[in-house]
Amino acid sequence: MADGTPLQPARMWPRDVVRVGAVGLRTRPMRAFLSALGIAIGIAAMVAVVGVSSSSRAELDRALDALGTNLLTVAPGSTMTGEEAQLPLEAESMVERIAPVREVSAIGLLDDVGVYRTREIPENDTQGIAAYATRTDLRAAVGAELASGVWLNEATGSYPATVLGAKAAERLGVGRAGPDVQVLIGGEYFTVIGVLEPAELAPELDTAALVGWPAARTELGFDGHATTVYTRSRDASVEDVRGVLGSTANPAAPNEVEVSRPSDALAAQQAAGEAFTGLLLGVGAVALLVGGVGVANTMVISVLERRSEIGLRRSLGATRGKIRTQFLTESLLLSALGGLGGALIGALITTIYALYQGWPVVIPLWAVGGGILATLLIGAVAGLYPAIRASRLSPTEALSS
Repeated sequence: MADGTPLQPARMWPRDVVRVGAVGLRTRPMRAFLSALGIAIGIAAMVAVVGVSSSSRAELDRALDALGTNLLTVAPGSTMTGEEAQLPLEAESMVERIAPVREVSAIGLLDDVGVYRTREIPENDTQGIAAYATRTDLRAAVGAELASGVWLNEATGSYPATVLGAKAAERLGVGRAGPDVQVLIGGEYFTVIGVLEPAELAPELDTAALVGWPAARTELGFDGHATTVYTRSRDASVEDVRGVLGSTANPAAPNEVEVSRPSDALAAQQAAGEAFTGLLLGVGAVALLVGGVGVANTMVISVLERRSEIGLRRSLGATRGKIRTQFLTESLLLSALGGLGGALIGALITTIYALYQGWPVVIPLWAVGGGILATLLIGAVAGLYPAIRASRLSPTEALSS
């Protein structure tokens, strides 16, 4: 200046930085879109995987809350010689004497009793359906629901009537229960009075034809030995009951008894699903990394194509710091657009899939926020080298190119 005061570069406010950084995106929209798409795919994959996994876990928690985690089962194991063991006839009554036990019920497998739709079905075509003698309080004990018809009671349990599991009914071609619907069990026709919904805590019932305990004795030669005893205990006493259940059900040979907690199987399924989720998250991370490489490539090309612009800005007084800030901001904006778009796509995928499955929609905020933060970090790393390279161009070198 005339008074000798050195010229000071104009200060750029944050909105000015954003506006200048967006120049490259506005002038090359298709390239910007494709680069942001690479980031968006990675973020969408990660958000969707976490969201679907969280929704599935929420559904499991909801199901366990409804079904309870206090169901324990007792089944015969193997003898010392490897043969199949047998529960005593008194197993149910002995288990009932355990103080914290509130409910006891049982089923008994009917050996060599086939279940068929008609007599014309080949004997070997069992379709994996088994027949069981069933206590009338079984449905309440395992939390099973009826899809149609009614459950066995003291009256129907003494006559040739049956309730089919969900898969058994499907395989037999039985859509609904009714007085005119019959299936062949052990050579005798039984009227289908009910069809169950899938039983979450007792999947063995899904492929079962259930008949009353008295009818199984009189019509099908049942010997009265239970093959699975179901118990419900007070929540606080489940582990204590689990510890004494085997020795109580079969005091003479407690080592020949298997005790299980069905809710543990559901938890194990969830754990397996979480391991698979980890694998998918790895795939999403790789996609995100590839997207970051795409952003870096776009920014390097942008620097090469805009050398004259860089030279002009430098000749007009832009400092190296401002040039670095411009291109770093452009990279961050590009990544942020991809991150936001990917988060929205991932949330949409999660919502659609969860609603289709009938699950509660759960999209963890940490997944969305973490995904967007990861894109900004990748954008900063991807844009750092191009920004430094652009700032090192001298005005004369840039203008002469």
